[in-house]
Amino acid sequence: MSSKILIIGACGQIGSELTYKLRAIHGDENVIASDINYGNVELVNSGIFEIVDAMDYASLNVCVEKHNIDTVYLMAAMLSATGEKYPNKAWDLNMTSLFNVLDLAKANYIKKVFWPSSIAVFGPSTPKIDTPQYTSMEPTTVYGITKQVGERWCEYYHQKYGVDVRSIRYPGIISWKTLPGGGTTDYAVEIYHKALENKSYDCFLNDASMLPMMYMEDAIKATVDIMDAAPEKIKIRSSYNLAAMSFTPVEIAESIKKHIPEFTISYSPDFRQEIADSWPKSIDDSSAREDWNWNHSYDLEATTKEMLTQLEALKTAKA
Repeated sequence: MSSKILIIGACGQIGSELTYKLRAIHGDENVIASDINYGNVELVNSGIFEIVDAMDYASLNVCVEKHNIDTVYLMAAMLSATGEKYPNKAWDLNMTSLFNVLDLAKANYIKKVFWPSSIAVFGPSTPKIDTPQYTSMEPTTVYGITKQVGERWCEYYHQKYGVDVRSIRYPGIISWKTLPGGGTTDYAVEIYHKALENKSYDCFLNDASMLPMMYMEDAIKATVDIMDAAPEKIKIRSSYNLAAMSFTPVEIAESIKKHIPEFTISYSPDFRQEIADSWPKSIDDSSAREDWNWNHSYDLEATTKEMLTQLEALKTAKA
């Protein structure tokens, strides 16, 4: 019998691509996309779609019962940069949605939960290089605070109620299919768009801001892999460190210049610089690699080539 999957926040950057991937694996009829509005027309029209408010337990419950859902991917969240502008809203959305899903699992309405954490759980006291799985956190953003608290609740619900909840700490995600959604690592997506449009980019972080990053295909692969793993292989029920590559704006600009020699970059750091400075430069994800055989495929050069190729093709198709 096929799993019946609900993706909450399916119109977002990761949620949209995850929806297509899971439909390719499980069949369109077995993957229900949902969001609070029709924010992605192509996705809405690609299969079963429901308007669901992740902060409304009753709304979620109705959708779960209607479609006999057994697996939920909770991708709805307010990200780091946007969360600093609306801290109360970020807390309410990120925490209430998680409690609603965990409580549905506790009540046995659903059997398996995926909830994404983030490198935002780390803070200034965290070791910057090869950040360990277990370490000092002290996040300095509302987003990071909600993710750190969320990790504790995920582990609590697993230990106390047996909820099969699984999580990974996403680094910055790079994708050509969807625009970024208000995160501090968004520059690593914007820079490719501006390279093709203007041959220049004014970066909102300084030239030395090294951050952990990942190409979207690897992020989707990790999400699918951890959910497909046998329960006994998932030894960490808070959230797994995840890594692929780390680079600075200078390094990504140099990789772009190999394809667009005239590309130039300038720097105008804004409030996001302080957030970036509090985060790790590189991540030790050996637990994920050992426990459920995680492995990435894209480094910076492969990511740059793919991003520029795909964005150029998109631009040509629209012309």
